[in-house]
Amino acid sequence: MSVEGKIKEAAGFAKEELNEHGKSPEAKKKAQEGRDLRNEGRVEDGKAPKTTKPGTGAK
Repeated sequence: MSVEGKIKEAAGFAKEELNEHGKSPEAKKKAQEGRDLRNEGRVEDGKAPKTTKPGTGAK
C-alpha cells in the first residue's frame, strides 16, 4: 500500500463527491476526473477499480 495511492484515492473520492450531483457538463467532467483519479490510486495499491454506478453504495 503506497502513500501516493492512498492520497490519489482520497483526493479522487473528494473530487467526485463534490461534483457528482451537478447538472452542468463541467460538474460531470470533474466528477469523472475524480473517479478516474480514485481508481488510479486503487490500482496502485493493488485493489480492483470501482466499476459500480457512483452513489449506489454497491460493492
